[in-house]
Amino acid sequence: MTYLYVKAFHLFFVVSWFAGLFYLPRLFVNLAMAEDGRERDRLLLMSGKLYRFMTPLGVLALAFGLWLWLGFGFSGGWLHAKLTLVAGLVAYHGYCRKLLADFVAGRNARSHKWYRVFNEVPVLVLLACILLVVVKPF
Repeated sequence: MTYLYVKAFHLFFVVSWFAGLFYLPRLFVNLAMAEDGRERDRLLLMSGKLYRFMTPLGVLALAFGLWLWLGFGFSGGWLHAKLTLVAGLVAYHGYCRKLLADFVAGRNARSHKWYRVFNEVPVLVLLACILLVVVKPF
């Protein structure tokens, strides 16, 4: 029974974290296009609040994932691949913080088109993670 609760909470926090990972770069697209100072300030406020909100969600997703892995003994090549993708997501999350700091400091050097592509990275990683967990190809 404990396993099912841990898994449910892991999934809840993963979905919540991904909501932030999907939306924050979308805000960056709008920030890169913002010409009005008030619009820019509003988008920066939204971005900062979202980042502060999604960070604990990511930590909890990782904590429950570790509990599943270490507490219930998952193993296999699929898990190693998934853990590699999760490490990439953690790096992506941290890079979003750096990009946000660049926007705050007025140092953004990237176009809205770059952010549109950057925005798709977590979508592809999520698909890969789901396939690995459900299909367990190796």
